[in-house]
Amino acid sequence: MDFSLSEEQQLLKDSVDRFVREEYSLDQRRNLVATDEGFSRENWSKMAELGWLGVAVPEAYGGIGGGAVEIMVMMEAFGEGLVVEPYMASIVLGGGLIAEGGDEAQKQAILPSLAEGKIMLAFGYAERQSRYDLFDVETKAEKDGAGYVLNGHKGVVFHAAVADKIIVSARTAGGSRDTNGITLFILDNNCTGLSRRDYPTVDGLRASELTLENVKVGSDAILGDVDRGFALLDTISQQGIAALAAESVGCMTVLLNTTNEYVKTRKQFGQPIGKFQVIQHRMADMFIACEEARSMSYLATLRLEDPDAGERARASAAAKVQIGKSLVYVSQQAVQLHGGMGMTDELNVGHYFKRLTMIDTMLGDQDYHLKRYAEM
Repeated sequence: MDFSLSEEQQLLKDSVDRFVREEYSLDQRRNLVATDEGFSRENWSKMAELGWLGVAVPEAYGGIGGGAVEIMVMMEAFGEGLVVEPYMASIVLGGGLIAEGGDEAQKQAILPSLAEGKIMLAFGYAERQSRYDLFDVETKAEKDGAGYVLNGHKGVVFHAAVADKIIVSARTAGGSRDTNGITLFILDNNCTGLSRRDYPTVDGLRASELTLENVKVGSDAILGDVDRGFALLDTISQQGIAALAAESVGCMTVLLNTTNEYVKTRKQFGQPIGKFQVIQHRMADMFIACEEARSMSYLATLRLEDPDAGERARASAAAKVQIGKSLVYVSQQAVQLHGGMGMTDELNVGHYFKRLTMIDTMLGDQDYHLKRYAEM
């Protein structure tokens, strides 16, 4: 099978790689993380000008009309640079939900502005009791005339503080763990009854806890079909997992290369530690883990186009399992081989370690998806 990129995809990769080299040194990233919003609006505007925000947006709505492979190429490069702009939250998840489930009016109102960088989106799906189950929803949406009234809580909503609109899941029917009876709603960030508690995450990003108290929305806020939102949630989570897999490959590639260079220069007993066979074995195992993760990243990305829903779900779960195994091994070995300075803020290794740790838990960790895969 030929995994080489097309000419257009290679040009995209070259442009993103150049951006990361020029805009994302460790010091530049540290300065961005220290700002109030945790990222650069200037970088976001630059991404819009280069067409990156509209890569997966259909051409009819001002985008480029790319697909999963283009997202994979970009996310891998973003992983190499530890990019903190809200691409995952706003474009992959938020934009994906609108593109997949929105009606014509919603697409016309949101997607062109999203591609131009004029608005940002966030996605609130997790709740205190839900752990990794997307269908475990206790936030209530009760009928109120032609619209609904929402009450509940959403946790760890990435980049909600800067989002213009937040998409949330709520229960319109059934029990708290039923897959049926879930509906998605598009909320304005400043709507009455919506409150946020914002905080930084361990990897330098931003997230929020959302509280919804009698939030009133009209019927035009409904995204997709009433009571049938879980299928859309599941589809977008698979796209999100593929994107996270690509990002983790980028992070692990940097850790592998950084560690390889370090063991060639760090001397012990009068010679580089890379000369010791046990270190060579560890480096070989790190390389294998990276390549296994890369292969599963490709599989998860390519399977997104598979018409068989079962195949898509299995590939997604399998990718998250292998990605979890690989990132734990690679990140831990990178820290250990660098010794005590591996977790210092001055060295990039600790920053990649933290990001990979977060990726392992996002949209379900390896244990959760191993169980899912076994059940499927």
